[in-house]
Amino acid sequence: MLIDTHAHLDMQDFDKDREKVIERAVKDGVTRIITVGTDLDSSLYSLELARKHESIYAAVGYHPHNAQGCNSQCLNKLSEISMEPEVVAWGEIGLDFFRRYSPRDDQLKIFLRQIEMANDIDMPVIIHDREAHNDVLTILKKMGKGERKGVIHCFSGDIDLAMAFVELGYYISIPGTVTYKKALQTKEVASSIPLEYLLVETDAPFLAPVPKRGNRNEPLFVNYTAQEIARLRNIEFEEVAEQTSENAKTLFDTH
Repeated sequence: MLIDTHAHLDMQDFDKDREKVIERAVKDGVTRIITVGTDLDSSLYSLELARKHESIYAAVGYHPHNAQGCNSQCLNKLSEISMEPEVVAWGEIGLDFFRRYSPRDDQLKIFLRQIEMANDIDMPVIIHDREAHNDVLTILKKMGKGERKGVIHCFSGDIDLAMAFVELGYYISIPGTVTYKKALQTKEVASSIPLEYLLVETDAPFLAPVPKRGNRNEPLFVNYTAQEIARLRNIEFEEVAEQTSENAKTLFDTH
């Protein structure tokens, strides 16, 4: 049994067969899916999906790509819906200095505000970090150490960075890229960090793992990620599934 800790089931990629995608995942052992908001509309849709499906939980937040369009009214509405029982995290939030769809200053301002808001209600955060490792680490250090702080989603740094986040109380989430032949750094992280701090995800519809690479990703395919992690660590698939699921339940308080 696995938990896909990060998918975007609200996206139009799933409009034609969303129910079948969810049904396939649950039927084949993906017991829980966290569908993650990227702005107000997608957060509201994620909540709607979570209310409709027992297997789905929601996260709400403003992605760095959308920071420029975020204002206090949007954040107030997010704060309101974050109190719903189906919402288990604040995210996807963070910094993306690779695409820079929103100006750096806007990203920093909205990221900081959302971390503060999540911290105020003791809610874990789902962090997006692309080409912004030092800035993200510096900001999270200022927030202090603690249990269940959150997760660095779709982790792309090295083992030293991973352990720095772990020391602060954050989990490291491994996506399907770990199955890619050239993803040596991700493979090292997946094989080396304590299993008690590891999560698995799809980031569906993006980053489909081998052997589905090049196709639309979906929660069912988190199985391939877990299988590769088991191979890298030389342990049984069931151990990876059990521990990462337990980690997700602990982080998101979904026992």
